[in-house]
Amino acid sequence: MLLSLEPMGDASLRAIGRPRQVVAFAASAGGLAALSQVLSDLPASFPAPVLVVQHLDPHHRSWLAEILSRRTDLRVIQVQGGERVAAGTVFLAPPGHHLLVSMDGVLSLSDTLRVCFSRPSADVLFASLAESWDGGAIAVVLSGTGSDGANGVRAVKSRGGTVIVQDEASAEFFGMPDAAIRTGTADQILPLDAIAAVLMELTLGGDV
Repeated sequence: MLLSLEPMGDASLRAIGRPRQVVAFAASAGGLAALSQVLSDLPASFPAPVLVVQHLDPHHRSWLAEILSRRTDLRVIQVQGGERVAAGTVFLAPPGHHLLVSMDGVLSLSDTLRVCFSRPSADVLFASLAESWDGGAIAVVLSGTGSDGANGVRAVKSRGGTVIVQDEASAEFFGMPDAAIRTGTADQILPLDAIAAVLMELTLGGDV
């Protein structure tokens, strides 16, 4: 279930230090390698928060935060709930919980039903981000099987956000990227090694 949010004025959003943009990644099979490469190419000064849904086995402890921390200069944390998004920080959805973000940038977790057989679900995160950030939402779909994220990128695009999808040649598993591309909402379909540079341009205000 998505959060029900009352509109906030620009002055109120500035007062709580709301970032202009938020980047959300979705990945499944092959996602660790894909996330590692993109995040390793982003500097510690990256000007936007990063939210990540990686499909993981909910019955085992996740070491994703520890692994990614060794591969990127960004701060990496697994969300427990109640954190506020911050630039230069990667927030990971824990196994078995959907990740949501409110308009004031506070993260929350939900154990509602699986979406596209997944919890956490990219569709849930992307829809939450679209509702909260409108045109400041940037959704990135990386390697993975299945179709999770396809409905979510539609939500992001419908609110004026940006959709980036990993291309087939560089994706270890093309199910999720292909499903996202088939929605017709992708602004750019990119090789893995080009995604970080485009994210830098977008978040620094350049034209891509």
